Amino acid sequence: MLSKVISATIYGVNAYLIDVEVDIAAKGMPYFSIVGLPDTSVKESKDRVRAALKNVGFSFPLKQITVNLSPADLKKEGSSFDLPLAVGILASEGIIPDVLLKKYLIAGELSLDGTIKPIRGTLPMAIAAKAHNLTGIIIPYENANEASVVKDLVVYGMKAISDLVGFLNNRGSFTPFVTDVSKALEEYSVYEEDFSEVKGQEHAKRAIEVAAAGGHNVLMIGPPGAGKTMLAKRLPSIMPLMTFEEAIETTKIHSVSGYLRNDVPLIARRPFRCPHHTISDIALIGGGQSPRPGEVSLSHNGVLFLDELPEFKRNVLEVLRQPIENGEVTVARVAATISYPASFMLIAAMNPCPCGYLSDSRRQCVCSTAAVQRYRARVSGPLLDRIDIHVDVPAVPPHELSSSTSSETSVDIRKRVVAARFVQLERFKKDRIYSNGQMKSRHIKKYCILAPNAQSIIDSAIEHLGLSARAYTRILKVSKTIADLQGSEQIQPHHISEAIQYRSLDREVV
Repeated sequence: MLSKVISATIYGVNAYLIDVEVDIAAKGMPYFSIVGLPDTSVKESKDRVRAALKNVGFSFPLKQITVNLSPADLKKEGSSFDLPLAVGILASEGIIPDVLLKKYLIAGELSLDGTIKPIRGTLPMAIAAKAHNLTGIIIPYENANEASVVKDLVVYGMKAISDLVGFLNNRGSFTPFVTDVSKALEEYSVYEEDFSEVKGQEHAKRAIEVAAAGGHNVLMIGPPGAGKTMLAKRLPSIMPLMTFEEAIETTKIHSVSGYLRNDVPLIARRPFRCPHHTISDIALIGGGQSPRPGEVSLSHNGVLFLDELPEFKRNVLEVLRQPIENGEVTVARVAATISYPASFMLIAAMNPCPCGYLSDSRRQCVCSTAAVQRYRARVSGPLLDRIDIHVDVPAVPPHELSSSTSSETSVDIRKRVVAARFVQLERFKKDRIYSNGQMKSRHIKKYCILAPNAQSIIDSAIEHLGLSARAYTRILKVSKTIADLQGSEQIQPHHISEAIQYRSLDREVV
């Protein structure tokens, strides 16, 4: 007898429906064959299914069992086909009616005792089920929270295969999972870190605010202990709150990667990822033998923080250029080409010299001029071209550390950032970009209108301060963001002057 169960496989960060066709024939020698481009974990599922069915009281058929995973030209990976395989066998044996099998997507891993274990990527599966007009999805109990954020889709979480058999036979009472999306967005969008906790560093905090308002990448230069990491961790708290669409995109990536907690249905806080400088290029960008999203994709809609930037391997830093430029990562392999979203803000930090104390008023630098030049040369020019703001973060004086004066909260700063971002969204709604940090030459020429005397200031700065040629367009983009923060249509001279201060590395390198 032939039966068909609807399941799904993950490809990139999206799910594609798979028909699990099970045919059982009584004639001939018993065998169990799975076809349709399965990987090793899928092939091993027949042993898990056999043991699970026996241990919950069902007799495993000693017949010719052929399983086809259709479409056959799409590679199937993971253990999520255990549950649909078991259901298909029971349906072919007449133990389960096939009425509901046409309405629900089924996915889950089976333990040998018949319990259903959690899997990766249930949110993309739920989205695929909704897109194909299925009634609902049946998945492991631990994964039901994340799938329930998809509107107008019935989600059932099952703890054991016996529960699923009872449901499909219309026995017992089962309640679908429901998540209040608005409440989840509000509840999980609260940040633990706040800018009011940062003592001193008013110049650096202002630079971070400008970066958040315009979507600019930032490089912070300062001695150890100056607060670079502290500032970077608080950047997400002043960025605009995530929309539902952004939260779904981000949650999909973390779901596919297996990083989503079972008790968190939706990632509503902007991600903050801080990989160690020993990370490989594949771990940063994504890919591998079984491709997975890398750190740049896990930072999507959030912040990627690279501390000790010159300590990263040169080839690792070079692979950042594509996602910074395009907002996505394309991983090409022999079998397939996969694209992962990777739209993030890059925040990098470095010491001014190998010892870290160049220009520090309290400690003496022991590095030679050649050592400083070699240290900074580890960061390539093409990567620096994609970083708009360079800001000095000096050591905080003791009297500021002990000060009881309270500074602005993240909520107060975020209001100004949101207002500036709204102006940019209106400005660029026909240009397919959303922030000043994404402006190209044609956008700069069109939108960066200088007030009288502003052009002479930037020309003078390039000539007398030794700013590099690449600094020109960066200064204009940052100046436009500063103007947006102040509600000015034109770029005024003081906007240019402030933006020039955020090119410290250019001045020092020359």
